[in-house]
Amino acid sequence: MLAVIDFIKKWGVIMLKHVVAAIQMNCELGNKEGNLLKAQTLIKQALEQQATLIVLPELFNTGYRVEDQDWQYAETIPGETTSYLQRIATQHDITIIGCILERGEIEGMIFDTAFVIAKNGILGKYRKTHLWDQENLRFTRGDTLSVIQKGDLKMGLQICYEIGFPEGARLLTLQGANLLIYPSAFSEKRYYVWDTASKARAIENGCFVIAANRSGIEKQSTNFGGKSRIIDPQGNVLIEATKEDECIVATIDIQQVIQQRREVPYLRDLNKVLFYPSL
Repeated sequence: MLAVIDFIKKWGVIMLKHVVAAIQMNCELGNKEGNLLKAQTLIKQALEQQATLIVLPELFNTGYRVEDQDWQYAETIPGETTSYLQRIATQHDITIIGCILERGEIEGMIFDTAFVIAKNGILGKYRKTHLWDQENLRFTRGDTLSVIQKGDLKMGLQICYEIGFPEGARLLTLQGANLLIYPSAFSEKRYYVWDTASKARAIENGCFVIAANRSGIEKQSTNFGGKSRIIDPQGNVLIEATKEDECIVATIDIQQVIQQRREVPYLRDLNKVLFYPSL
């Protein structure tokens, strides 16, 4: 599928629009085959709505609470899951963001890793740098932040808990990001954080935000909050998921990022010398 880009002239400026999607899904613990098939079905629904960039939740292929078998389910990148998604991305000429357990270069080290796959391969990956609660016993912290670019989309990846850390989103924005992406397995109990923080990251950085969350319950105690959402640079929720397994789609216009940053110039007025002296 050719990228669906709508060129509109306004104020003498060519505006680029992209159809993007967030996938919300309940995953079966340890059932990679079943979870990949479910993800493929939901990706197909996004394709039917002309989406060209699709975001999956955190640890979508294994489920989240596989702590006793992390190493068994962890993969290399590239590996089994990325190859599966690569075939879909190549067939339809789309970009897919996923998040899985990644085996590190040293045996026994595991990362919670998001990645970007396009028609021509893996464009980049991000290892979660802020680990929630017991994740500190499961995973190794990542140590880099970088923007991954596909055309005029400059993507900054963060994962789940990190939606509450403004520092990561801001550093990615200062590196050029215009789209912040959060594959997540965020709890229902802390919906108030999800709701407020996702909007705040969009507003303070003048970025679009795609936050793809898990649904369902694992081990009778971990309740995921759902409410995956796509947010514009003004903090407006363009669309939010309401079903257990659902694909939500919205059109984003990168020109709106430029417009918002000029109208509410947080980035222009930021005292970088004080807060980011090394930049």
